[in-house]
Amino acid sequence: MSFSLNPQYLKRYRDIALLLWKYGRSDIVKQSGLGETLSAQEQTASDTSLPDELANDLEKMGPLYIKLGQLLSSRPDVLPLPYIQALTRLQDRLSPFSFAEVEKIVEEELQVRISKAFEFFDSTPIASASLGQVHRARLRDGREVAVKVQRPGIEQEVAEQLAAFESIAEFLDDHTEFGRQYRFKDILDEFRRTISRELDYRQEANNLIVIGSNLASFNRIIVPHPVPDYSTKRVLTMDYIRGRKITSIGPLAQLEMHGSDLAEQLFQAYLKQILVDGIFHADPHPGNVFITNDYSVALIDLGMVGHLSSSLQEDLLKLLLAVSEGRGDQAADIGLKIGERIPDSLKPFDEVEYRHKVARVITEHLSSTLDQIRSGLAIIDLSQIAAQNGIRLPVEFTLLGKTLLSLEEIGRILDPKFDPHASIQRNASKLLRARIRTAFSPSTLFGAAIELKEFAEALPRRVNRILDAVAKNEFSVHVDAIEEQTLIDGFQKIANRVTTGLILAALIVGAAMLMRVDTDFKLFGYPGLAMLCFIAAALGGLWLIVEIATHDRKIKNR
Repeated sequence: MSFSLNPQYLKRYRDIALLLWKYGRSDIVKQSGLGETLSAQEQTASDTSLPDELANDLEKMGPLYIKLGQLLSSRPDVLPLPYIQALTRLQDRLSPFSFAEVEKIVEEELQVRISKAFEFFDSTPIASASLGQVHRARLRDGREVAVKVQRPGIEQEVAEQLAAFESIAEFLDDHTEFGRQYRFKDILDEFRRTISRELDYRQEANNLIVIGSNLASFNRIIVPHPVPDYSTKRVLTMDYIRGRKITSIGPLAQLEMHGSDLAEQLFQAYLKQILVDGIFHADPHPGNVFITNDYSVALIDLGMVGHLSSSLQEDLLKLLLAVSEGRGDQAADIGLKIGERIPDSLKPFDEVEYRHKVARVITEHLSSTLDQIRSGLAIIDLSQIAAQNGIRLPVEFTLLGKTLLSLEEIGRILDPKFDPHASIQRNASKLLRARIRTAFSPSTLFGAAIELKEFAEALPRRVNRILDAVAKNEFSVHVDAIEEQTLIDGFQKIANRVTTGLILAALIVGAAMLMRVDTDFKLFGYPGLAMLCFIAAALGGLWLIVEIATHDRKIKNR
């Protein structure tokens, strides 16, 4: 095994090997040589652990494993659907670090003492997660804020663990069939980019500003505003939201807050983010969604966001409509359009099987009872089917499925009768109008006007060049067609074969006629000249058959 002997790395190798062995991939452990890091007792342990146990194991193993699990929940081409669903519910809850460390980090980042910057700063955190923890505070102007402080040393810890993961990923890619197919190095690179963005709180501050602005028209959706002067790479200060987790509301509160209207507005807000704005909050699990004291919905953690191109937004809108209306063929077409073939896939692509499975999944979801409808789960199912048939869909596609899955869970908490399919259909025309308005926004029209101006300026010069070329008889049109010589050679080969066939036929006919002419020259008891013609015809025919078969085999193997 050509892994690093660094003790810290060896521990990570063992952790990864134990996870793979425990959850049914002992074959990868044996192929890669990672089995050397496991004890005999661990190697004889059962490999039939339940998917929910994987989420629990990752939570116990530390911050980076939790984030890795969240990333893998968007890769149905790598993990089976039950594991995807289990990891989608993965939440990071860790023990808090000391206030002395909080104070040191805040003062280093803000370059001022906490007592000078804040009128009040609570030493007890209100939340503690894998990358940081949140404290309640009050600015000197009386503004209530929440201060998010990064865990001490987490950036270095992440860098060290990523180095160990990279060593394993490269080895698996080079030495196992599973690694060559799924390219763990690419998955790790994606993970590195994701975790780097989350470790920079300035990115989250920007997300709060952008998404807050995009959702300003929704009067019951709240996104806290950051305080730029009190926010840095490791400290994020934002509005404090008074409320409670959405999972803690009771039946009486549901009646008072008009849950059906709130669920509809929340779903509208996310559809707008996904299908119009192109940037959306990608982690709306119940722990990140609060109900305020005046019964509004607050989104409190925007560290993880998804970005969608304009073309992908249009395809996703078509897909959501196809899923909600039960059009399996169109859903399958969209999957083929936006997906890419998995290189070295263990299973070759079978379009008939793919379409059949997609149609069956869409039909099953459409025929579900109201309390079983899950548009997000349908999208994750489609990703899984595509992966099983050798097609990898964009990561944003599965991220959308995860987002909708969490969103539907929140919608059902607000209103047990909430129907996501009906909401998508109700809002489709509104979303389409919004996309059209976006396409004709002043900035877009201004860009089109500039391009039109450049075209108009260049048009006379280009027309003049064309007319000059025509006048001088220099105008020519290049057509990418079959090469003339190749075509002539092909016709020549056909003519040669036809001519050869005619000659062979003439030899056979001539031999048959000469059989009636008795001569002294005999061959095998028959007239010799006739037999020579027969032999020449037989050899020529055999040569022609061999030449045709050889040529056809070469064409087939191209």
